Order: sequence, then C-alpha cells, then structure tokens
Amino acid sequence: MPVYLVRHAHAGSRAAWSGDDLHRPLSAKGRAQAESLRLRLGALPIGHLASSPSRRCVETLEPLAAELGLEVEPRVEFLEGADPDIAVRTLLELATRNPVVSSHGDLIPKVIRRLVAGGMQTDTGAVSQKGSLWILELDGDRVVRGRYEPPAPAATGVGS
Repeated sequence: MPVYLVRHAHAGSRAAWSGDDLHRPLSAKGRAQAESLRLRLGALPIGHLASSPSRRCVETLEPLAAELGLEVEPRVEFLEGADPDIAVRTLLELATRNPVVSSHGDLIPKVIRRLVAGGMQTDTGAVSQKGSLWILELDGDRVVRGRYEPPAPAATGVGS
C-alpha cells in the first residue's frame, strides 16, 4: 500500500496572520482543497492519518478523517523545520498503516530529495504546491516510486 504525503492546503498569508503561526487556519480556498482531498482519497483503504501539529495541516485532513471515521494524530516529526531524515524514518514506520500524512512546504521537498537519493524513482522534481499530494509506493521498507499530483482545480473540486 502507498503512503500519501500531502502539503497542507491554502492558509492565507503568513504576514497577514497576527497570531502564532502554529494556529493559522485554512482559508476558504484551503477548505475547498481539503474537501477535494477527501474526494480523492475517501474511498481508499486508508488506515491512519498523521499530521504536523500545525492547525492548517490538521484542518487539511479533517474532512478525510470525518469520511473515514479516523482521528488525525499530531506528529512533531512533520512540523515546519523538522529534520527530513527523521520525517522519512517516521513515514516508513507508518507505512504499514496505509497512512495519509500532512506536512509543510519546506519539509516535503527535502523528504522527496532524501527518498530520491535513496533510490526512489519519480518523473517530477521535489515540488510541493499547497494542497498537493505525493503518492509514495513501497517495496518492503524502501520507497521505490513517487508520483506527484498537483492540487485539484478549484472549479471542479476533483484532481488528477
């Protein structure tokens, strides 16, 4: 089973947010992206949801959590600025649970580069748009292929 790695959905401008950035919520666009993620993954045999403790990451998975009847587990290993080697190790530990993991735009490209350096094949560079998805295919305890899916078009609410 694959591991699904999601960049949190749109949360508006960091500069315009006056509170602690850990508590910055999704914008209306982000909530639509989160709903789109639910539509993309809700029928799959997902067994676990993990997320950076950042509100925007947790909120990205909440519609999917409601659909699947699962809780979102906050994991500091996926916070902004986290160590990518620890994030990769945690992804691999979670892999047997058929997870969806929500994280940040600084960490995901580093994770993808680490996986490519470890032998993962992909046709895409280490991109990570808000609301996007990496589908990581494993062979045993090794990620062998990564496929990037950009965020779903806002007009249709469905993705590629």
